[in-house]
Amino acid sequence: MTQIHDLSVSEMAAAIGRRELSPAEVTAHYLARIERLNDQVGAFFTVTAELAADQAAEAEKAVARAPDPAALPPLTGIPIPIKDLNMVSGVRLTFGSAAFEDNVATEDDYVTAALRAGGAVITGKTAAPEFGLPCYTETDVGPPARTPWDLSRSAGGSSGGAAAAVAAGLAPAAQGSDGGGSIRIPASVCGLFGIKPTRGRISGGPLVPDLAGLSIDGPLARTVADAALLLDVMTGNHPGDMYTLPPLPAGETFLGHASREPGRLRIGRTLRNAVEGAGPHPDCVAAYEAASALLASLGHEVIDIDPPLGPDVVPAFETLWYAMATLAPLSPEQAEQLRPLTKYLRGRGQAASAADLVFAQGYLQIMVRSALSALDACDAVLTPTLASPPVPVGYFEEVEPAGNFERQKRFTPYTAIYNVTGQPAVNLPLHWNSEGLPVGVMLAGRIGDEATLISLSAQLEAARPWRDRHPALW
Repeated sequence: MTQIHDLSVSEMAAAIGRRELSPAEVTAHYLARIERLNDQVGAFFTVTAELAADQAAEAEKAVARAPDPAALPPLTGIPIPIKDLNMVSGVRLTFGSAAFEDNVATEDDYVTAALRAGGAVITGKTAAPEFGLPCYTETDVGPPARTPWDLSRSAGGSSGGAAAAVAAGLAPAAQGSDGGGSIRIPASVCGLFGIKPTRGRISGGPLVPDLAGLSIDGPLARTVADAALLLDVMTGNHPGDMYTLPPLPAGETFLGHASREPGRLRIGRTLRNAVEGAGPHPDCVAAYEAASALLASLGHEVIDIDPPLGPDVVPAFETLWYAMATLAPLSPEQAEQLRPLTKYLRGRGQAASAADLVFAQGYLQIMVRSALSALDACDAVLTPTLASPPVPVGYFEEVEPAGNFERQKRFTPYTAIYNVTGQPAVNLPLHWNSEGLPVGVMLAGRIGDEATLISLSAQLEAARPWRDRHPALW
């Protein structure tokens, strides 16, 4: 029998609009699943049951008043959790750190406000690692975020809690953010579709600076259409944003592109990456080759290309990453509460001079200009998402911080390139290995062209559906 959490966001919204489901019923269903399963998967730091019930009641009133369901905001009554790096007014905001365990946000950030305006019901704050810096979600705030496909393994990061929530059926979709792969990494290890939008597509304000332009919010979902719908709601710029993009042409939506054929495309592909010694696991190569064959079978031209950027950009990226670790203002007492990896990264960042930072940013910009010129010959670029299947909880922390950071680089050598270039990129859950673990592949597109990536991803989803493939705890 179909249960509420079996429905896609679009199906759920349609059922609410037809008054076959009530927002209160939907919200209660997800809150009950969170209560039953969250301790196993570590998806939520904070559950906002009262806020969600109040929002669901308001959504019910909106549905009752609406003469036409099409007039309702697109996410009316749909539970969408917010990552605990983002602000929800009146709700605890830990940034994944014990140093901020009792911190409470005084306002919504722009993405939260957009989701509220879209009708979403906020069921809680999903787990994130300290300041979003690692590619795994293990903190002093709550239990590790685990992939529901194997609870001994990590859900990735930094949107690990968001991915665990969606893959375990604790949310129909979720908001995440991505500064070096933090949507695509957990989407890969949790068997989800995730979108890192183009730089400037979504505002990170009002507090998060966008000096380097590496990080951006985006959706994680079980279907391409659901992710496209969330992207429509989250999209927008605000005064003061350093990076902006024009909206889609009038009458167009990202959701609309999920039902359009992409046409015949030229797809570049490569297994090479910028991290020296980070060769892909055979399972990741198998996923990549299977995706290549599927693309060719759908009529696309698939060609081998050189990677867009080489090992020379890695030190410059690391300098920016170290600097990002220093952004949070901390008292000496708070600094002592940080985890060893965060202390290490902050120390590296504090040791960098202003000249080091300016040079790193400038060098990356020079290299990106030539890389984008070469990549424009392709409509999309295919690589593995990660160099390994999901790793055990604790894998990164069993070594000292410097070794931990090196392990992370070798696990995620493909994703950060597109944070540097600013291109949109998606994880596609097309492959599961012999152990039943999801192994994603990544497609990156031209600057500002999420629409083509969405159309192409929807075509691949139709050819090899994944939405009804669930872990045992589903």
